[in-house]
Amino acid sequence: MGWPVDHSLSPKVHGFWLREYGIEGEYIRIPVAPEDFPAKLRALQADGFAGCNVTVPHKEAALAGVDEVDLQALRIGAVNTIKVREDGSLYGFNTDGFGFLENLFQGCAGFDARRGPVVVLGAGGAARAVVVSVLDTGAPEVRLINRTRERAEQLALELKNLGLKNITVGDWDERDNLLSEAALLVNTTTLGMQGQRPLDLNLNALPLDALVNDIVYVPLDTDLLRRAKARGNPAVDGLGMLLHQARPGFEAWFGRLPDVSEALRSSVLAGTD
Repeated sequence: MGWPVDHSLSPKVHGFWLREYGIEGEYIRIPVAPEDFPAKLRALQADGFAGCNVTVPHKEAALAGVDEVDLQALRIGAVNTIKVREDGSLYGFNTDGFGFLENLFQGCAGFDARRGPVVVLGAGGAARAVVVSVLDTGAPEVRLINRTRERAEQLALELKNLGLKNITVGDWDERDNLLSEAALLVNTTTLGMQGQRPLDLNLNALPLDALVNDIVYVPLDTDLLRRAKARGNPAVDGLGMLLHQARPGFEAWFGRLPDVSEALRSSVLAGTD
């Protein structure tokens, strides 16, 4: 469910798995205006659904609209996946952090968030999921940097009030220097995305063994990733996050945790059904 939702690649992802595992089911896009969302959510069971994903602008409304929410979704402040239980109650969770980490684990063997500071560019919903997930897995420090410092400070304060510590807010003008000693750099902004302004970031201070990730996947190989790989840094693109975050929902609805394979990546990239 989203508004709009025509752009979503999720039907391609889930459709691939349904065919691969021979499961009788269907995953469809449902455009829902914000004012209609609460009622549509409550009609899931009557309409025959095992659950749903929710995307912009419904993630926060879903948090308030379900009967039970898992802890990570509460800390991320949004629900993106809902399961209809047998009694008709709605269980909401958030798979963005899972998808983010699993993408790094698959794309960079031996990745360990505990190895050093994590630099996160951006302070939106995706940044929040990244910060929560890396701190949950033992990152010693997160350096949160946003073009508008006040937004980063607000996010840091909200997360600290939820018990997450070791978040440092840095100035955008100091972003190049704040890469020093980092073990992981993550771009969650739209800078560098197709049709957006480029990401102006000097990587000279970034250690050569630091992992670089851009959650953007259009283009798949962003300028940030190309420059990182050119200087010898391991790099992971953003498509895997989209694919991995879909896995827990598929398991909740269809009873099987699917794999993210090269065949799936190729199918989604090719735009095939």
